[in-house]
Amino acid sequence: QICLSLVKLLFYLAHSPLGSIVLLDFQPRQFVMVDGNLKVTDMDDASTEELSCKEDNDCTLDFPTKSFPLKCSMVGRCEGINEKKNLFNAYRYFFTYLLPHSAPPALRPLLSDILNATGDLRYGINETLRAFEKVLHLYKSGLYLQKRPLLLKDYISLKGFRTVEGEDYKCWPSYSHLGCLLSIHSAEEAAAICNSQSQCQSFVVTQQRTWTGRPLASFQSSWTDLIPDTNAVVYIKHSASSGERL
Repeated sequence: QICLSLVKLLFYLAHSPLGSIVLLDFQPRQFVMVDGNLKVTDMDDASTEELSCKEDNDCTLDFPTKSFPLKCSMVGRCEGINEKKNLFNAYRYFFTYLLPHSAPPALRPLLSDILNATGDLRYGINETLRAFEKVLHLYKSGLYLQKRPLLLKDYISLKGFRTVEGEDYKCWPSYSHLGCLLSIHSAEEAAAICNSQSQCQSFVVTQQRTWTGRPLASFQSSWTDLIPDTNAVVYIKHSASSGERL
């Protein structure tokens, strides 16, 4: 969410009515999240000036660990230097820390491609935004889910119940520090997640939603403490419930 919002912001800056705007003091502390969108808190160090040049050798974009040769345009300006400077700063301050984590395994190669392409400046802001929107579409639609055996048949579902909330086993990347709370596309995906975790014996699909509209599911190591909840459904492994009376 943070990276996508940042890319949308940089897309606007690259195509602003004033021209391509560069953020000269590009640091994480210069941004804040407002209603799920990333905003710049200080525009004092923004500029529309692009480096002037006489030849391509005048257009090297330098960073502490990398340098990029750019083209000198017919009007004597380094082509795309403001856009590329913003994008590489987004890569080194945000993408490298946030993109490798938290995504479903099937989407990680796509995010790795974005990371590598922006780190080498092979993508401009237009290509980067398209790549992010493709990943978002796959994530929201569930199209990233590979065909797999149907696992939900191995669970008993109890509508109108949930387990008692409390501290349980933890997982990454959980939305709760007390247990294992993950976003899912469907109960079928939740069953696959539960099967992959040795501690998991049950899960509850809640009414909570993430910013993409995906429901949250709570994965738990037991199921015995059930309480009524008209908005919830608890799924219990057949193996966990064998010998027990429901």
